[in-house]
Order: sequence, then C-alpha cells, then structure tokens
Amino acid sequence: MNSLGLRRTLAAAGISLAALLAGQGMAQAQEATFVIATNEVGAPTYNPIKASNLNIGTTLIFDRLVSQDADLSFHPWLAESWEEAPDGMSWTFHLKKGVKFHNGEPFNAETIVKWLDLFKASENAYMTKAIDKVEVVDDLTVKFVMSHPEPNLLYNFSSSYLSVIEPKSFAALGDNYGVTEVYGTGPFKLESFTVGQETVLVRNEDYAWASPLAKNRGPAKIAKLTLREIAEDSTAFLELKSGGVDMLLGVPTDFLGEVKAQENLAVVTLPGTDVAYMPINVTKEPFTDIRVREAAAKAINQKEILESVYGGVGEVANTFLISALPESHVDAKYKIAYDPDRSNALLDEAGWKKGADGVRAKDGKPLKVSLWTQSDTSFRRLTEVVQAELKAVGIDSDITTFDSSAIRDQYKSGTQQLAVRSYDWDNADIIDWFFGGDRLGYPNISMFNDPKAETLRTAALSGSKNMEERVKNFKAYHEYVLSQFPMAPIYQPVASVSYNKDRLVLPAEIHAPSVGATVIMDMEVKE
Repeated sequence: MNSLGLRRTLAAAGISLAALLAGQGMAQAQEATFVIATNEVGAPTYNPIKASNLNIGTTLIFDRLVSQDADLSFHPWLAESWEEAPDGMSWTFHLKKGVKFHNGEPFNAETIVKWLDLFKASENAYMTKAIDKVEVVDDLTVKFVMSHPEPNLLYNFSSSYLSVIEPKSFAALGDNYGVTEVYGTGPFKLESFTVGQETVLVRNEDYAWASPLAKNRGPAKIAKLTLREIAEDSTAFLELKSGGVDMLLGVPTDFLGEVKAQENLAVVTLPGTDVAYMPINVTKEPFTDIRVREAAAKAINQKEILESVYGGVGEVANTFLISALPESHVDAKYKIAYDPDRSNALLDEAGWKKGADGVRAKDGKPLKVSLWTQSDTSFRRLTEVVQAELKAVGIDSDITTFDSSAIRDQYKSGTQQLAVRSYDWDNADIIDWFFGGDRLGYPNISMFNDPKAETLRTAALSGSKNMEERVKNFKAYHEYVLSQFPMAPIYQPVASVSYNKDRLVLPAEIHAPSVGATVIMDMEVKE
C-alpha cells in the first residue's frame, strides 16, 4: 500500500499517520539488547532442572520463592513469608495468590509438590536433598518436612537453579522444555532461543508479583529484550560503542578504561562473586604427585596478575571462595600464595631437574603440560601470564584455546592437565560443586575424589544444625581441599556492567547481588 492509501485507511479508522509513527517509535524505544557475560555463553537450555549452566535469561523467565538483596539478606517473592521450626526440622511457606504461569496454569501449593518431585532426579538435587517431603497445608501454604536441618535453604530457594517451573508443560515437552518452549511465572516470556547466539524475550503483560526489592510491581518497562551471546570481549565492546547493543552484562577489568572514555557509556560496579582459578587435574601425570601440584599452584603470582592484567582493580584470590563469605576466612597456613622458592624446592624434591633451557625434566622426559583456556580476550591474556609464571619455575605449558561455548563439553573428557577458568557464585557450596567426587569431568574439572574430602563434604552439606555449624563445617572442608592443591586461586574481580546512558535508565540503587530480574524490572528505555 502506498502512503496515500495508508493515510486514507488510517483516516477511516480515526487514526493519524503521526500517531501511528509515534506509536511505532514508542514500541521501538521499549526494546533493548543486552550482551550476556562470557561465563554464561553457551548455556544449552532454559530448563533449570537439567542445566549445569544457566544464563541471565533464566532469572527473567522464572521467579523464585525467595529473593536476595545486595547485602545477601533474603526477602519474599513467590513466597510471601515463611517460618522455620525451632529445631530446623520443618519450614512453612505462605505463597502469593493470583500468580499464573505463562501458559495460564495457576501457581499454588500443588505446584511446589510436583516441581520439587521433578527436581529430585536432577543434577542439582543436592539443593533440595534435605527436604524429606512436602505437605500441602492449603492451596497457598506448604510445609517442608526436613530429613535434617538445612541452614542454607533460603539461599537455595533464591538460586536460579531453583527457579519454579510449570510441571505440566515440563512433562509434555520433554527434552524440548527450555529449548523450543519454556513456561515460568517471570516478567518475561520466551519468544525464541538460538543456542550460543541469542535469546529473544517479550514482556509478560500479566506480571504483578515482583520481588519487593523492585520498585516496579510489574509489568516490566522493557517490552522486548534480546540477549546476545558474544564470546569475544572486544567484539562485545565494539557493539556497545557503536550502538549495536545497549548493555554489556559483564565488562572485563581491562576494558573499563576504554568504556569510561566514551561519553555516552556508563559503568555500574558491584561486589564481585567471581573467582578466576587454575584447576589442576589430580589424575594426570605429573599432577598425581601433590608436590608438583603445590609447586604449580605457588608459581602463580596473584599480586603481579592483579596489577599487570587487571590494573589493580579487584583483589587477589588465595582461597577458592569469594572473600565476602565467612567460609573463606581459613587458617593462614591453608592460603595459597606465590612462593617461587617453595615451588622450585618441591620440584627438585620430586625429581624434576632444570635443564639449560630452563625447562625441568625427569628420566629424560620434559615437564611439559597442557594449559586449556577459552577464547575471549581476558582469558587468553590471563592464561599467557600464567604460562610465563609456570615457565619461570620450569614447567613448560602449551596453551589450547576452546570456544567459550564449547569448553565445558571438552572438560567432560577429563584429558586436560591445567586450565584457566572462573566461576560466579556467592555461596560456599560451590566447593561441593567443583570438588565433589560424584561430579568428575564437569563440573569437577580437577577430577578430585578424595575419601577424607568426601567425609568433610557430607558433614558440610548435611551435618549442620544451624548456620554457625555450617560455616564451621564448610571451613574445614575448604581448608582440606586447599591443602591438596587441586587448583590455584588467582583473582577476584569486581562485577562491572556497562550501558548506553542515552538509551537506558537504571535504578538509583541496585537491590540484588547482580543485574537480574529485580534490577531489570526497574530499568527504563529512553524514547
């Protein structure tokens, strides 16, 4: 239809062309494009029951029973309130009324029973293992009867892995749930998902039950949100700089200066929940020898890396946990820090002698190992520094780079010797996740399976009556793992998010540990 015909048609309907164009401008202004953090690239599904890696889209499609503030305190969400029995052997949760899933199914107490029953068969079942049974008190009240006290229950219910799914569609869709279709109660619905490329979400117009940590009670102010997956940090930055995207949900520290130099870009910095580290495969020679593992771990100069790679932004890591967690405050003798004299002495003791080229050898075999990393710029830069520091004590390493979206599958082979990677988590149970004997390959990249560690792990996960005991038990588990050197901690970054301030308005205060549903609910797109 030509413009004259369009004007006549609109006039007959009582609509001006100007009004239509204004409406189109408004609709476009409500759309935004974000780039997800590189450590979330390649998530193969939005099915929280089956996933071992989820991206931010999960927090927008699904709600949780509990929300968490930036200070790590817990607040209502799909649960309006809860009470714990004095002995810790039961919890009663009171649910919000009027909540519906994207497919129209009601959210109620029966949903909780069916959802948690499905979760028992998942890789993440440890998060609900302490719940012996779920009793329906009434349509909006459930009682969790515990097999043992679980001081970490509220944290678990705030986790994206315990996103509340719609059980009927889960059963009907099978393996397609979370890939072709997915139904939660969250502020956004899934429109399309291309693994490793992008996710398109559209606003849930019926949403009216946001966490009280968000000012906006719903629906979201953004009508359509595209989440792009760009594994290369420099490419993502160029997209932000050119206006191709509106926000980067993860900005490497070495890009902060370039971002801040752009007048139209702003940076939000949050306390970090990441740790970069070097997993050491304890089942591969020469790292079956704890002396060689310790030598490799203590060859890493965390302070030099902080200054030279990250410009002093962030902090060194000398345990496996973020420093905000009390379980990270281990006895000083267990902290892993740079000590080249100790590294050299251990390698000498283990029979690895330095040659004229600086590379050690034993029985005519050079000390040459593989060092895996992923393809984005920040990991490659860090890995090159680690390679040089290992070489300084006589360990020669060959870097192998994998696409960020594919490296997790490579880890499952268990053939790597060393690697450089990071995790993003703010709870001590991450030690269980990466060093539990029943998770060899991935996520237990270190292939660590130690009887004493398993005993301490059991005590930490299920032998604590209260939070004080849990901290004590996890600290003991953490200290023992550190003493066996299945990894070397390297760096703890801050979490930096950058956005186009000509396009987006962020809330004045961030009431969440990271940018997710609570924060995005209060975001606005400028016209």
